[in-house]
Amino acid sequence: MASIVSERAQAATTSSEKEHMAHMQGMKFAGPPIKIAMLVYPNMVLQDLVGPQTIFKILGAEIHLVGMTMTPVSTDVGIPVPPTDTPATCPQELDVLFVPGGLMGTIACMNDPNVLAFLTSRAPHSRFITSVCTGSLILAAAGLLEGYKATSHWGVVDLLPLMGAIESHERVVQDRNRITGGGVTAGLDFGLTLAAQLRGQAAAEHIQLIIQYAPKPPFHHGDPSDIPAEQMALERSHRAWMDGKALQAAQTASKRLKL
Repeated sequence: MASIVSERAQAATTSSEKEHMAHMQGMKFAGPPIKIAMLVYPNMVLQDLVGPQTIFKILGAEIHLVGMTMTPVSTDVGIPVPPTDTPATCPQELDVLFVPGGLMGTIACMNDPNVLAFLTSRAPHSRFITSVCTGSLILAAAGLLEGYKATSHWGVVDLLPLMGAIESHERVVQDRNRITGGGVTAGLDFGLTLAAQLRGQAAAEHIQLIIQYAPKPPFHHGDPSDIPAEQMALERSHRAWMDGKALQAAQTASKRLKL
């Protein structure tokens, strides 16, 4: 411990703050520029966005937070997110098209022709089409997961087949250029998976160390497959109204997509 402290003290005396900042700004991963569009919308779950966004930022990506207007959008924790772009200003060619979750906001997006039009306009020009949590329902409602294996939050993952997707309960699912993550915290796993696709495993591992992502949850109670059936039934009963609205939106999308 003493030697580590001594080394740090010596390093601090031989480098200036200016040199440090220059080094940090120059710490870029090899490869062409990365352009990422992240949809933002009212009532989304903030963690769904900022988990992957943190990883993309460290990766050095050019990030566009795309709202239907420039009005800051509300989130589940009360922290508004100001868009940086609208569909009119978002680049056409993208490396990543990303959609976060937040079920009530998701349902609204599934029924919003402007959101669906934005996604379908960018998808053909995106290297990866992606989501976390219920964001996959929005992709599916846009017809972008038809014939693809995908996942979502456990409460609504069973709705994906109504819109042509192949249901999966894995934490992160990649099927060709579609990458989807499960509920909320899976966003970090998703982000690192995508970072490896964009810049290689070594870059993703470096980012994993920077954010010290080595989860050891205090309880093993986050996977529905580990929960007694009676408790899951109770959990689902608490979600009945909300999940029912999601079912209606999925059925409407299914008819629109002629599935």
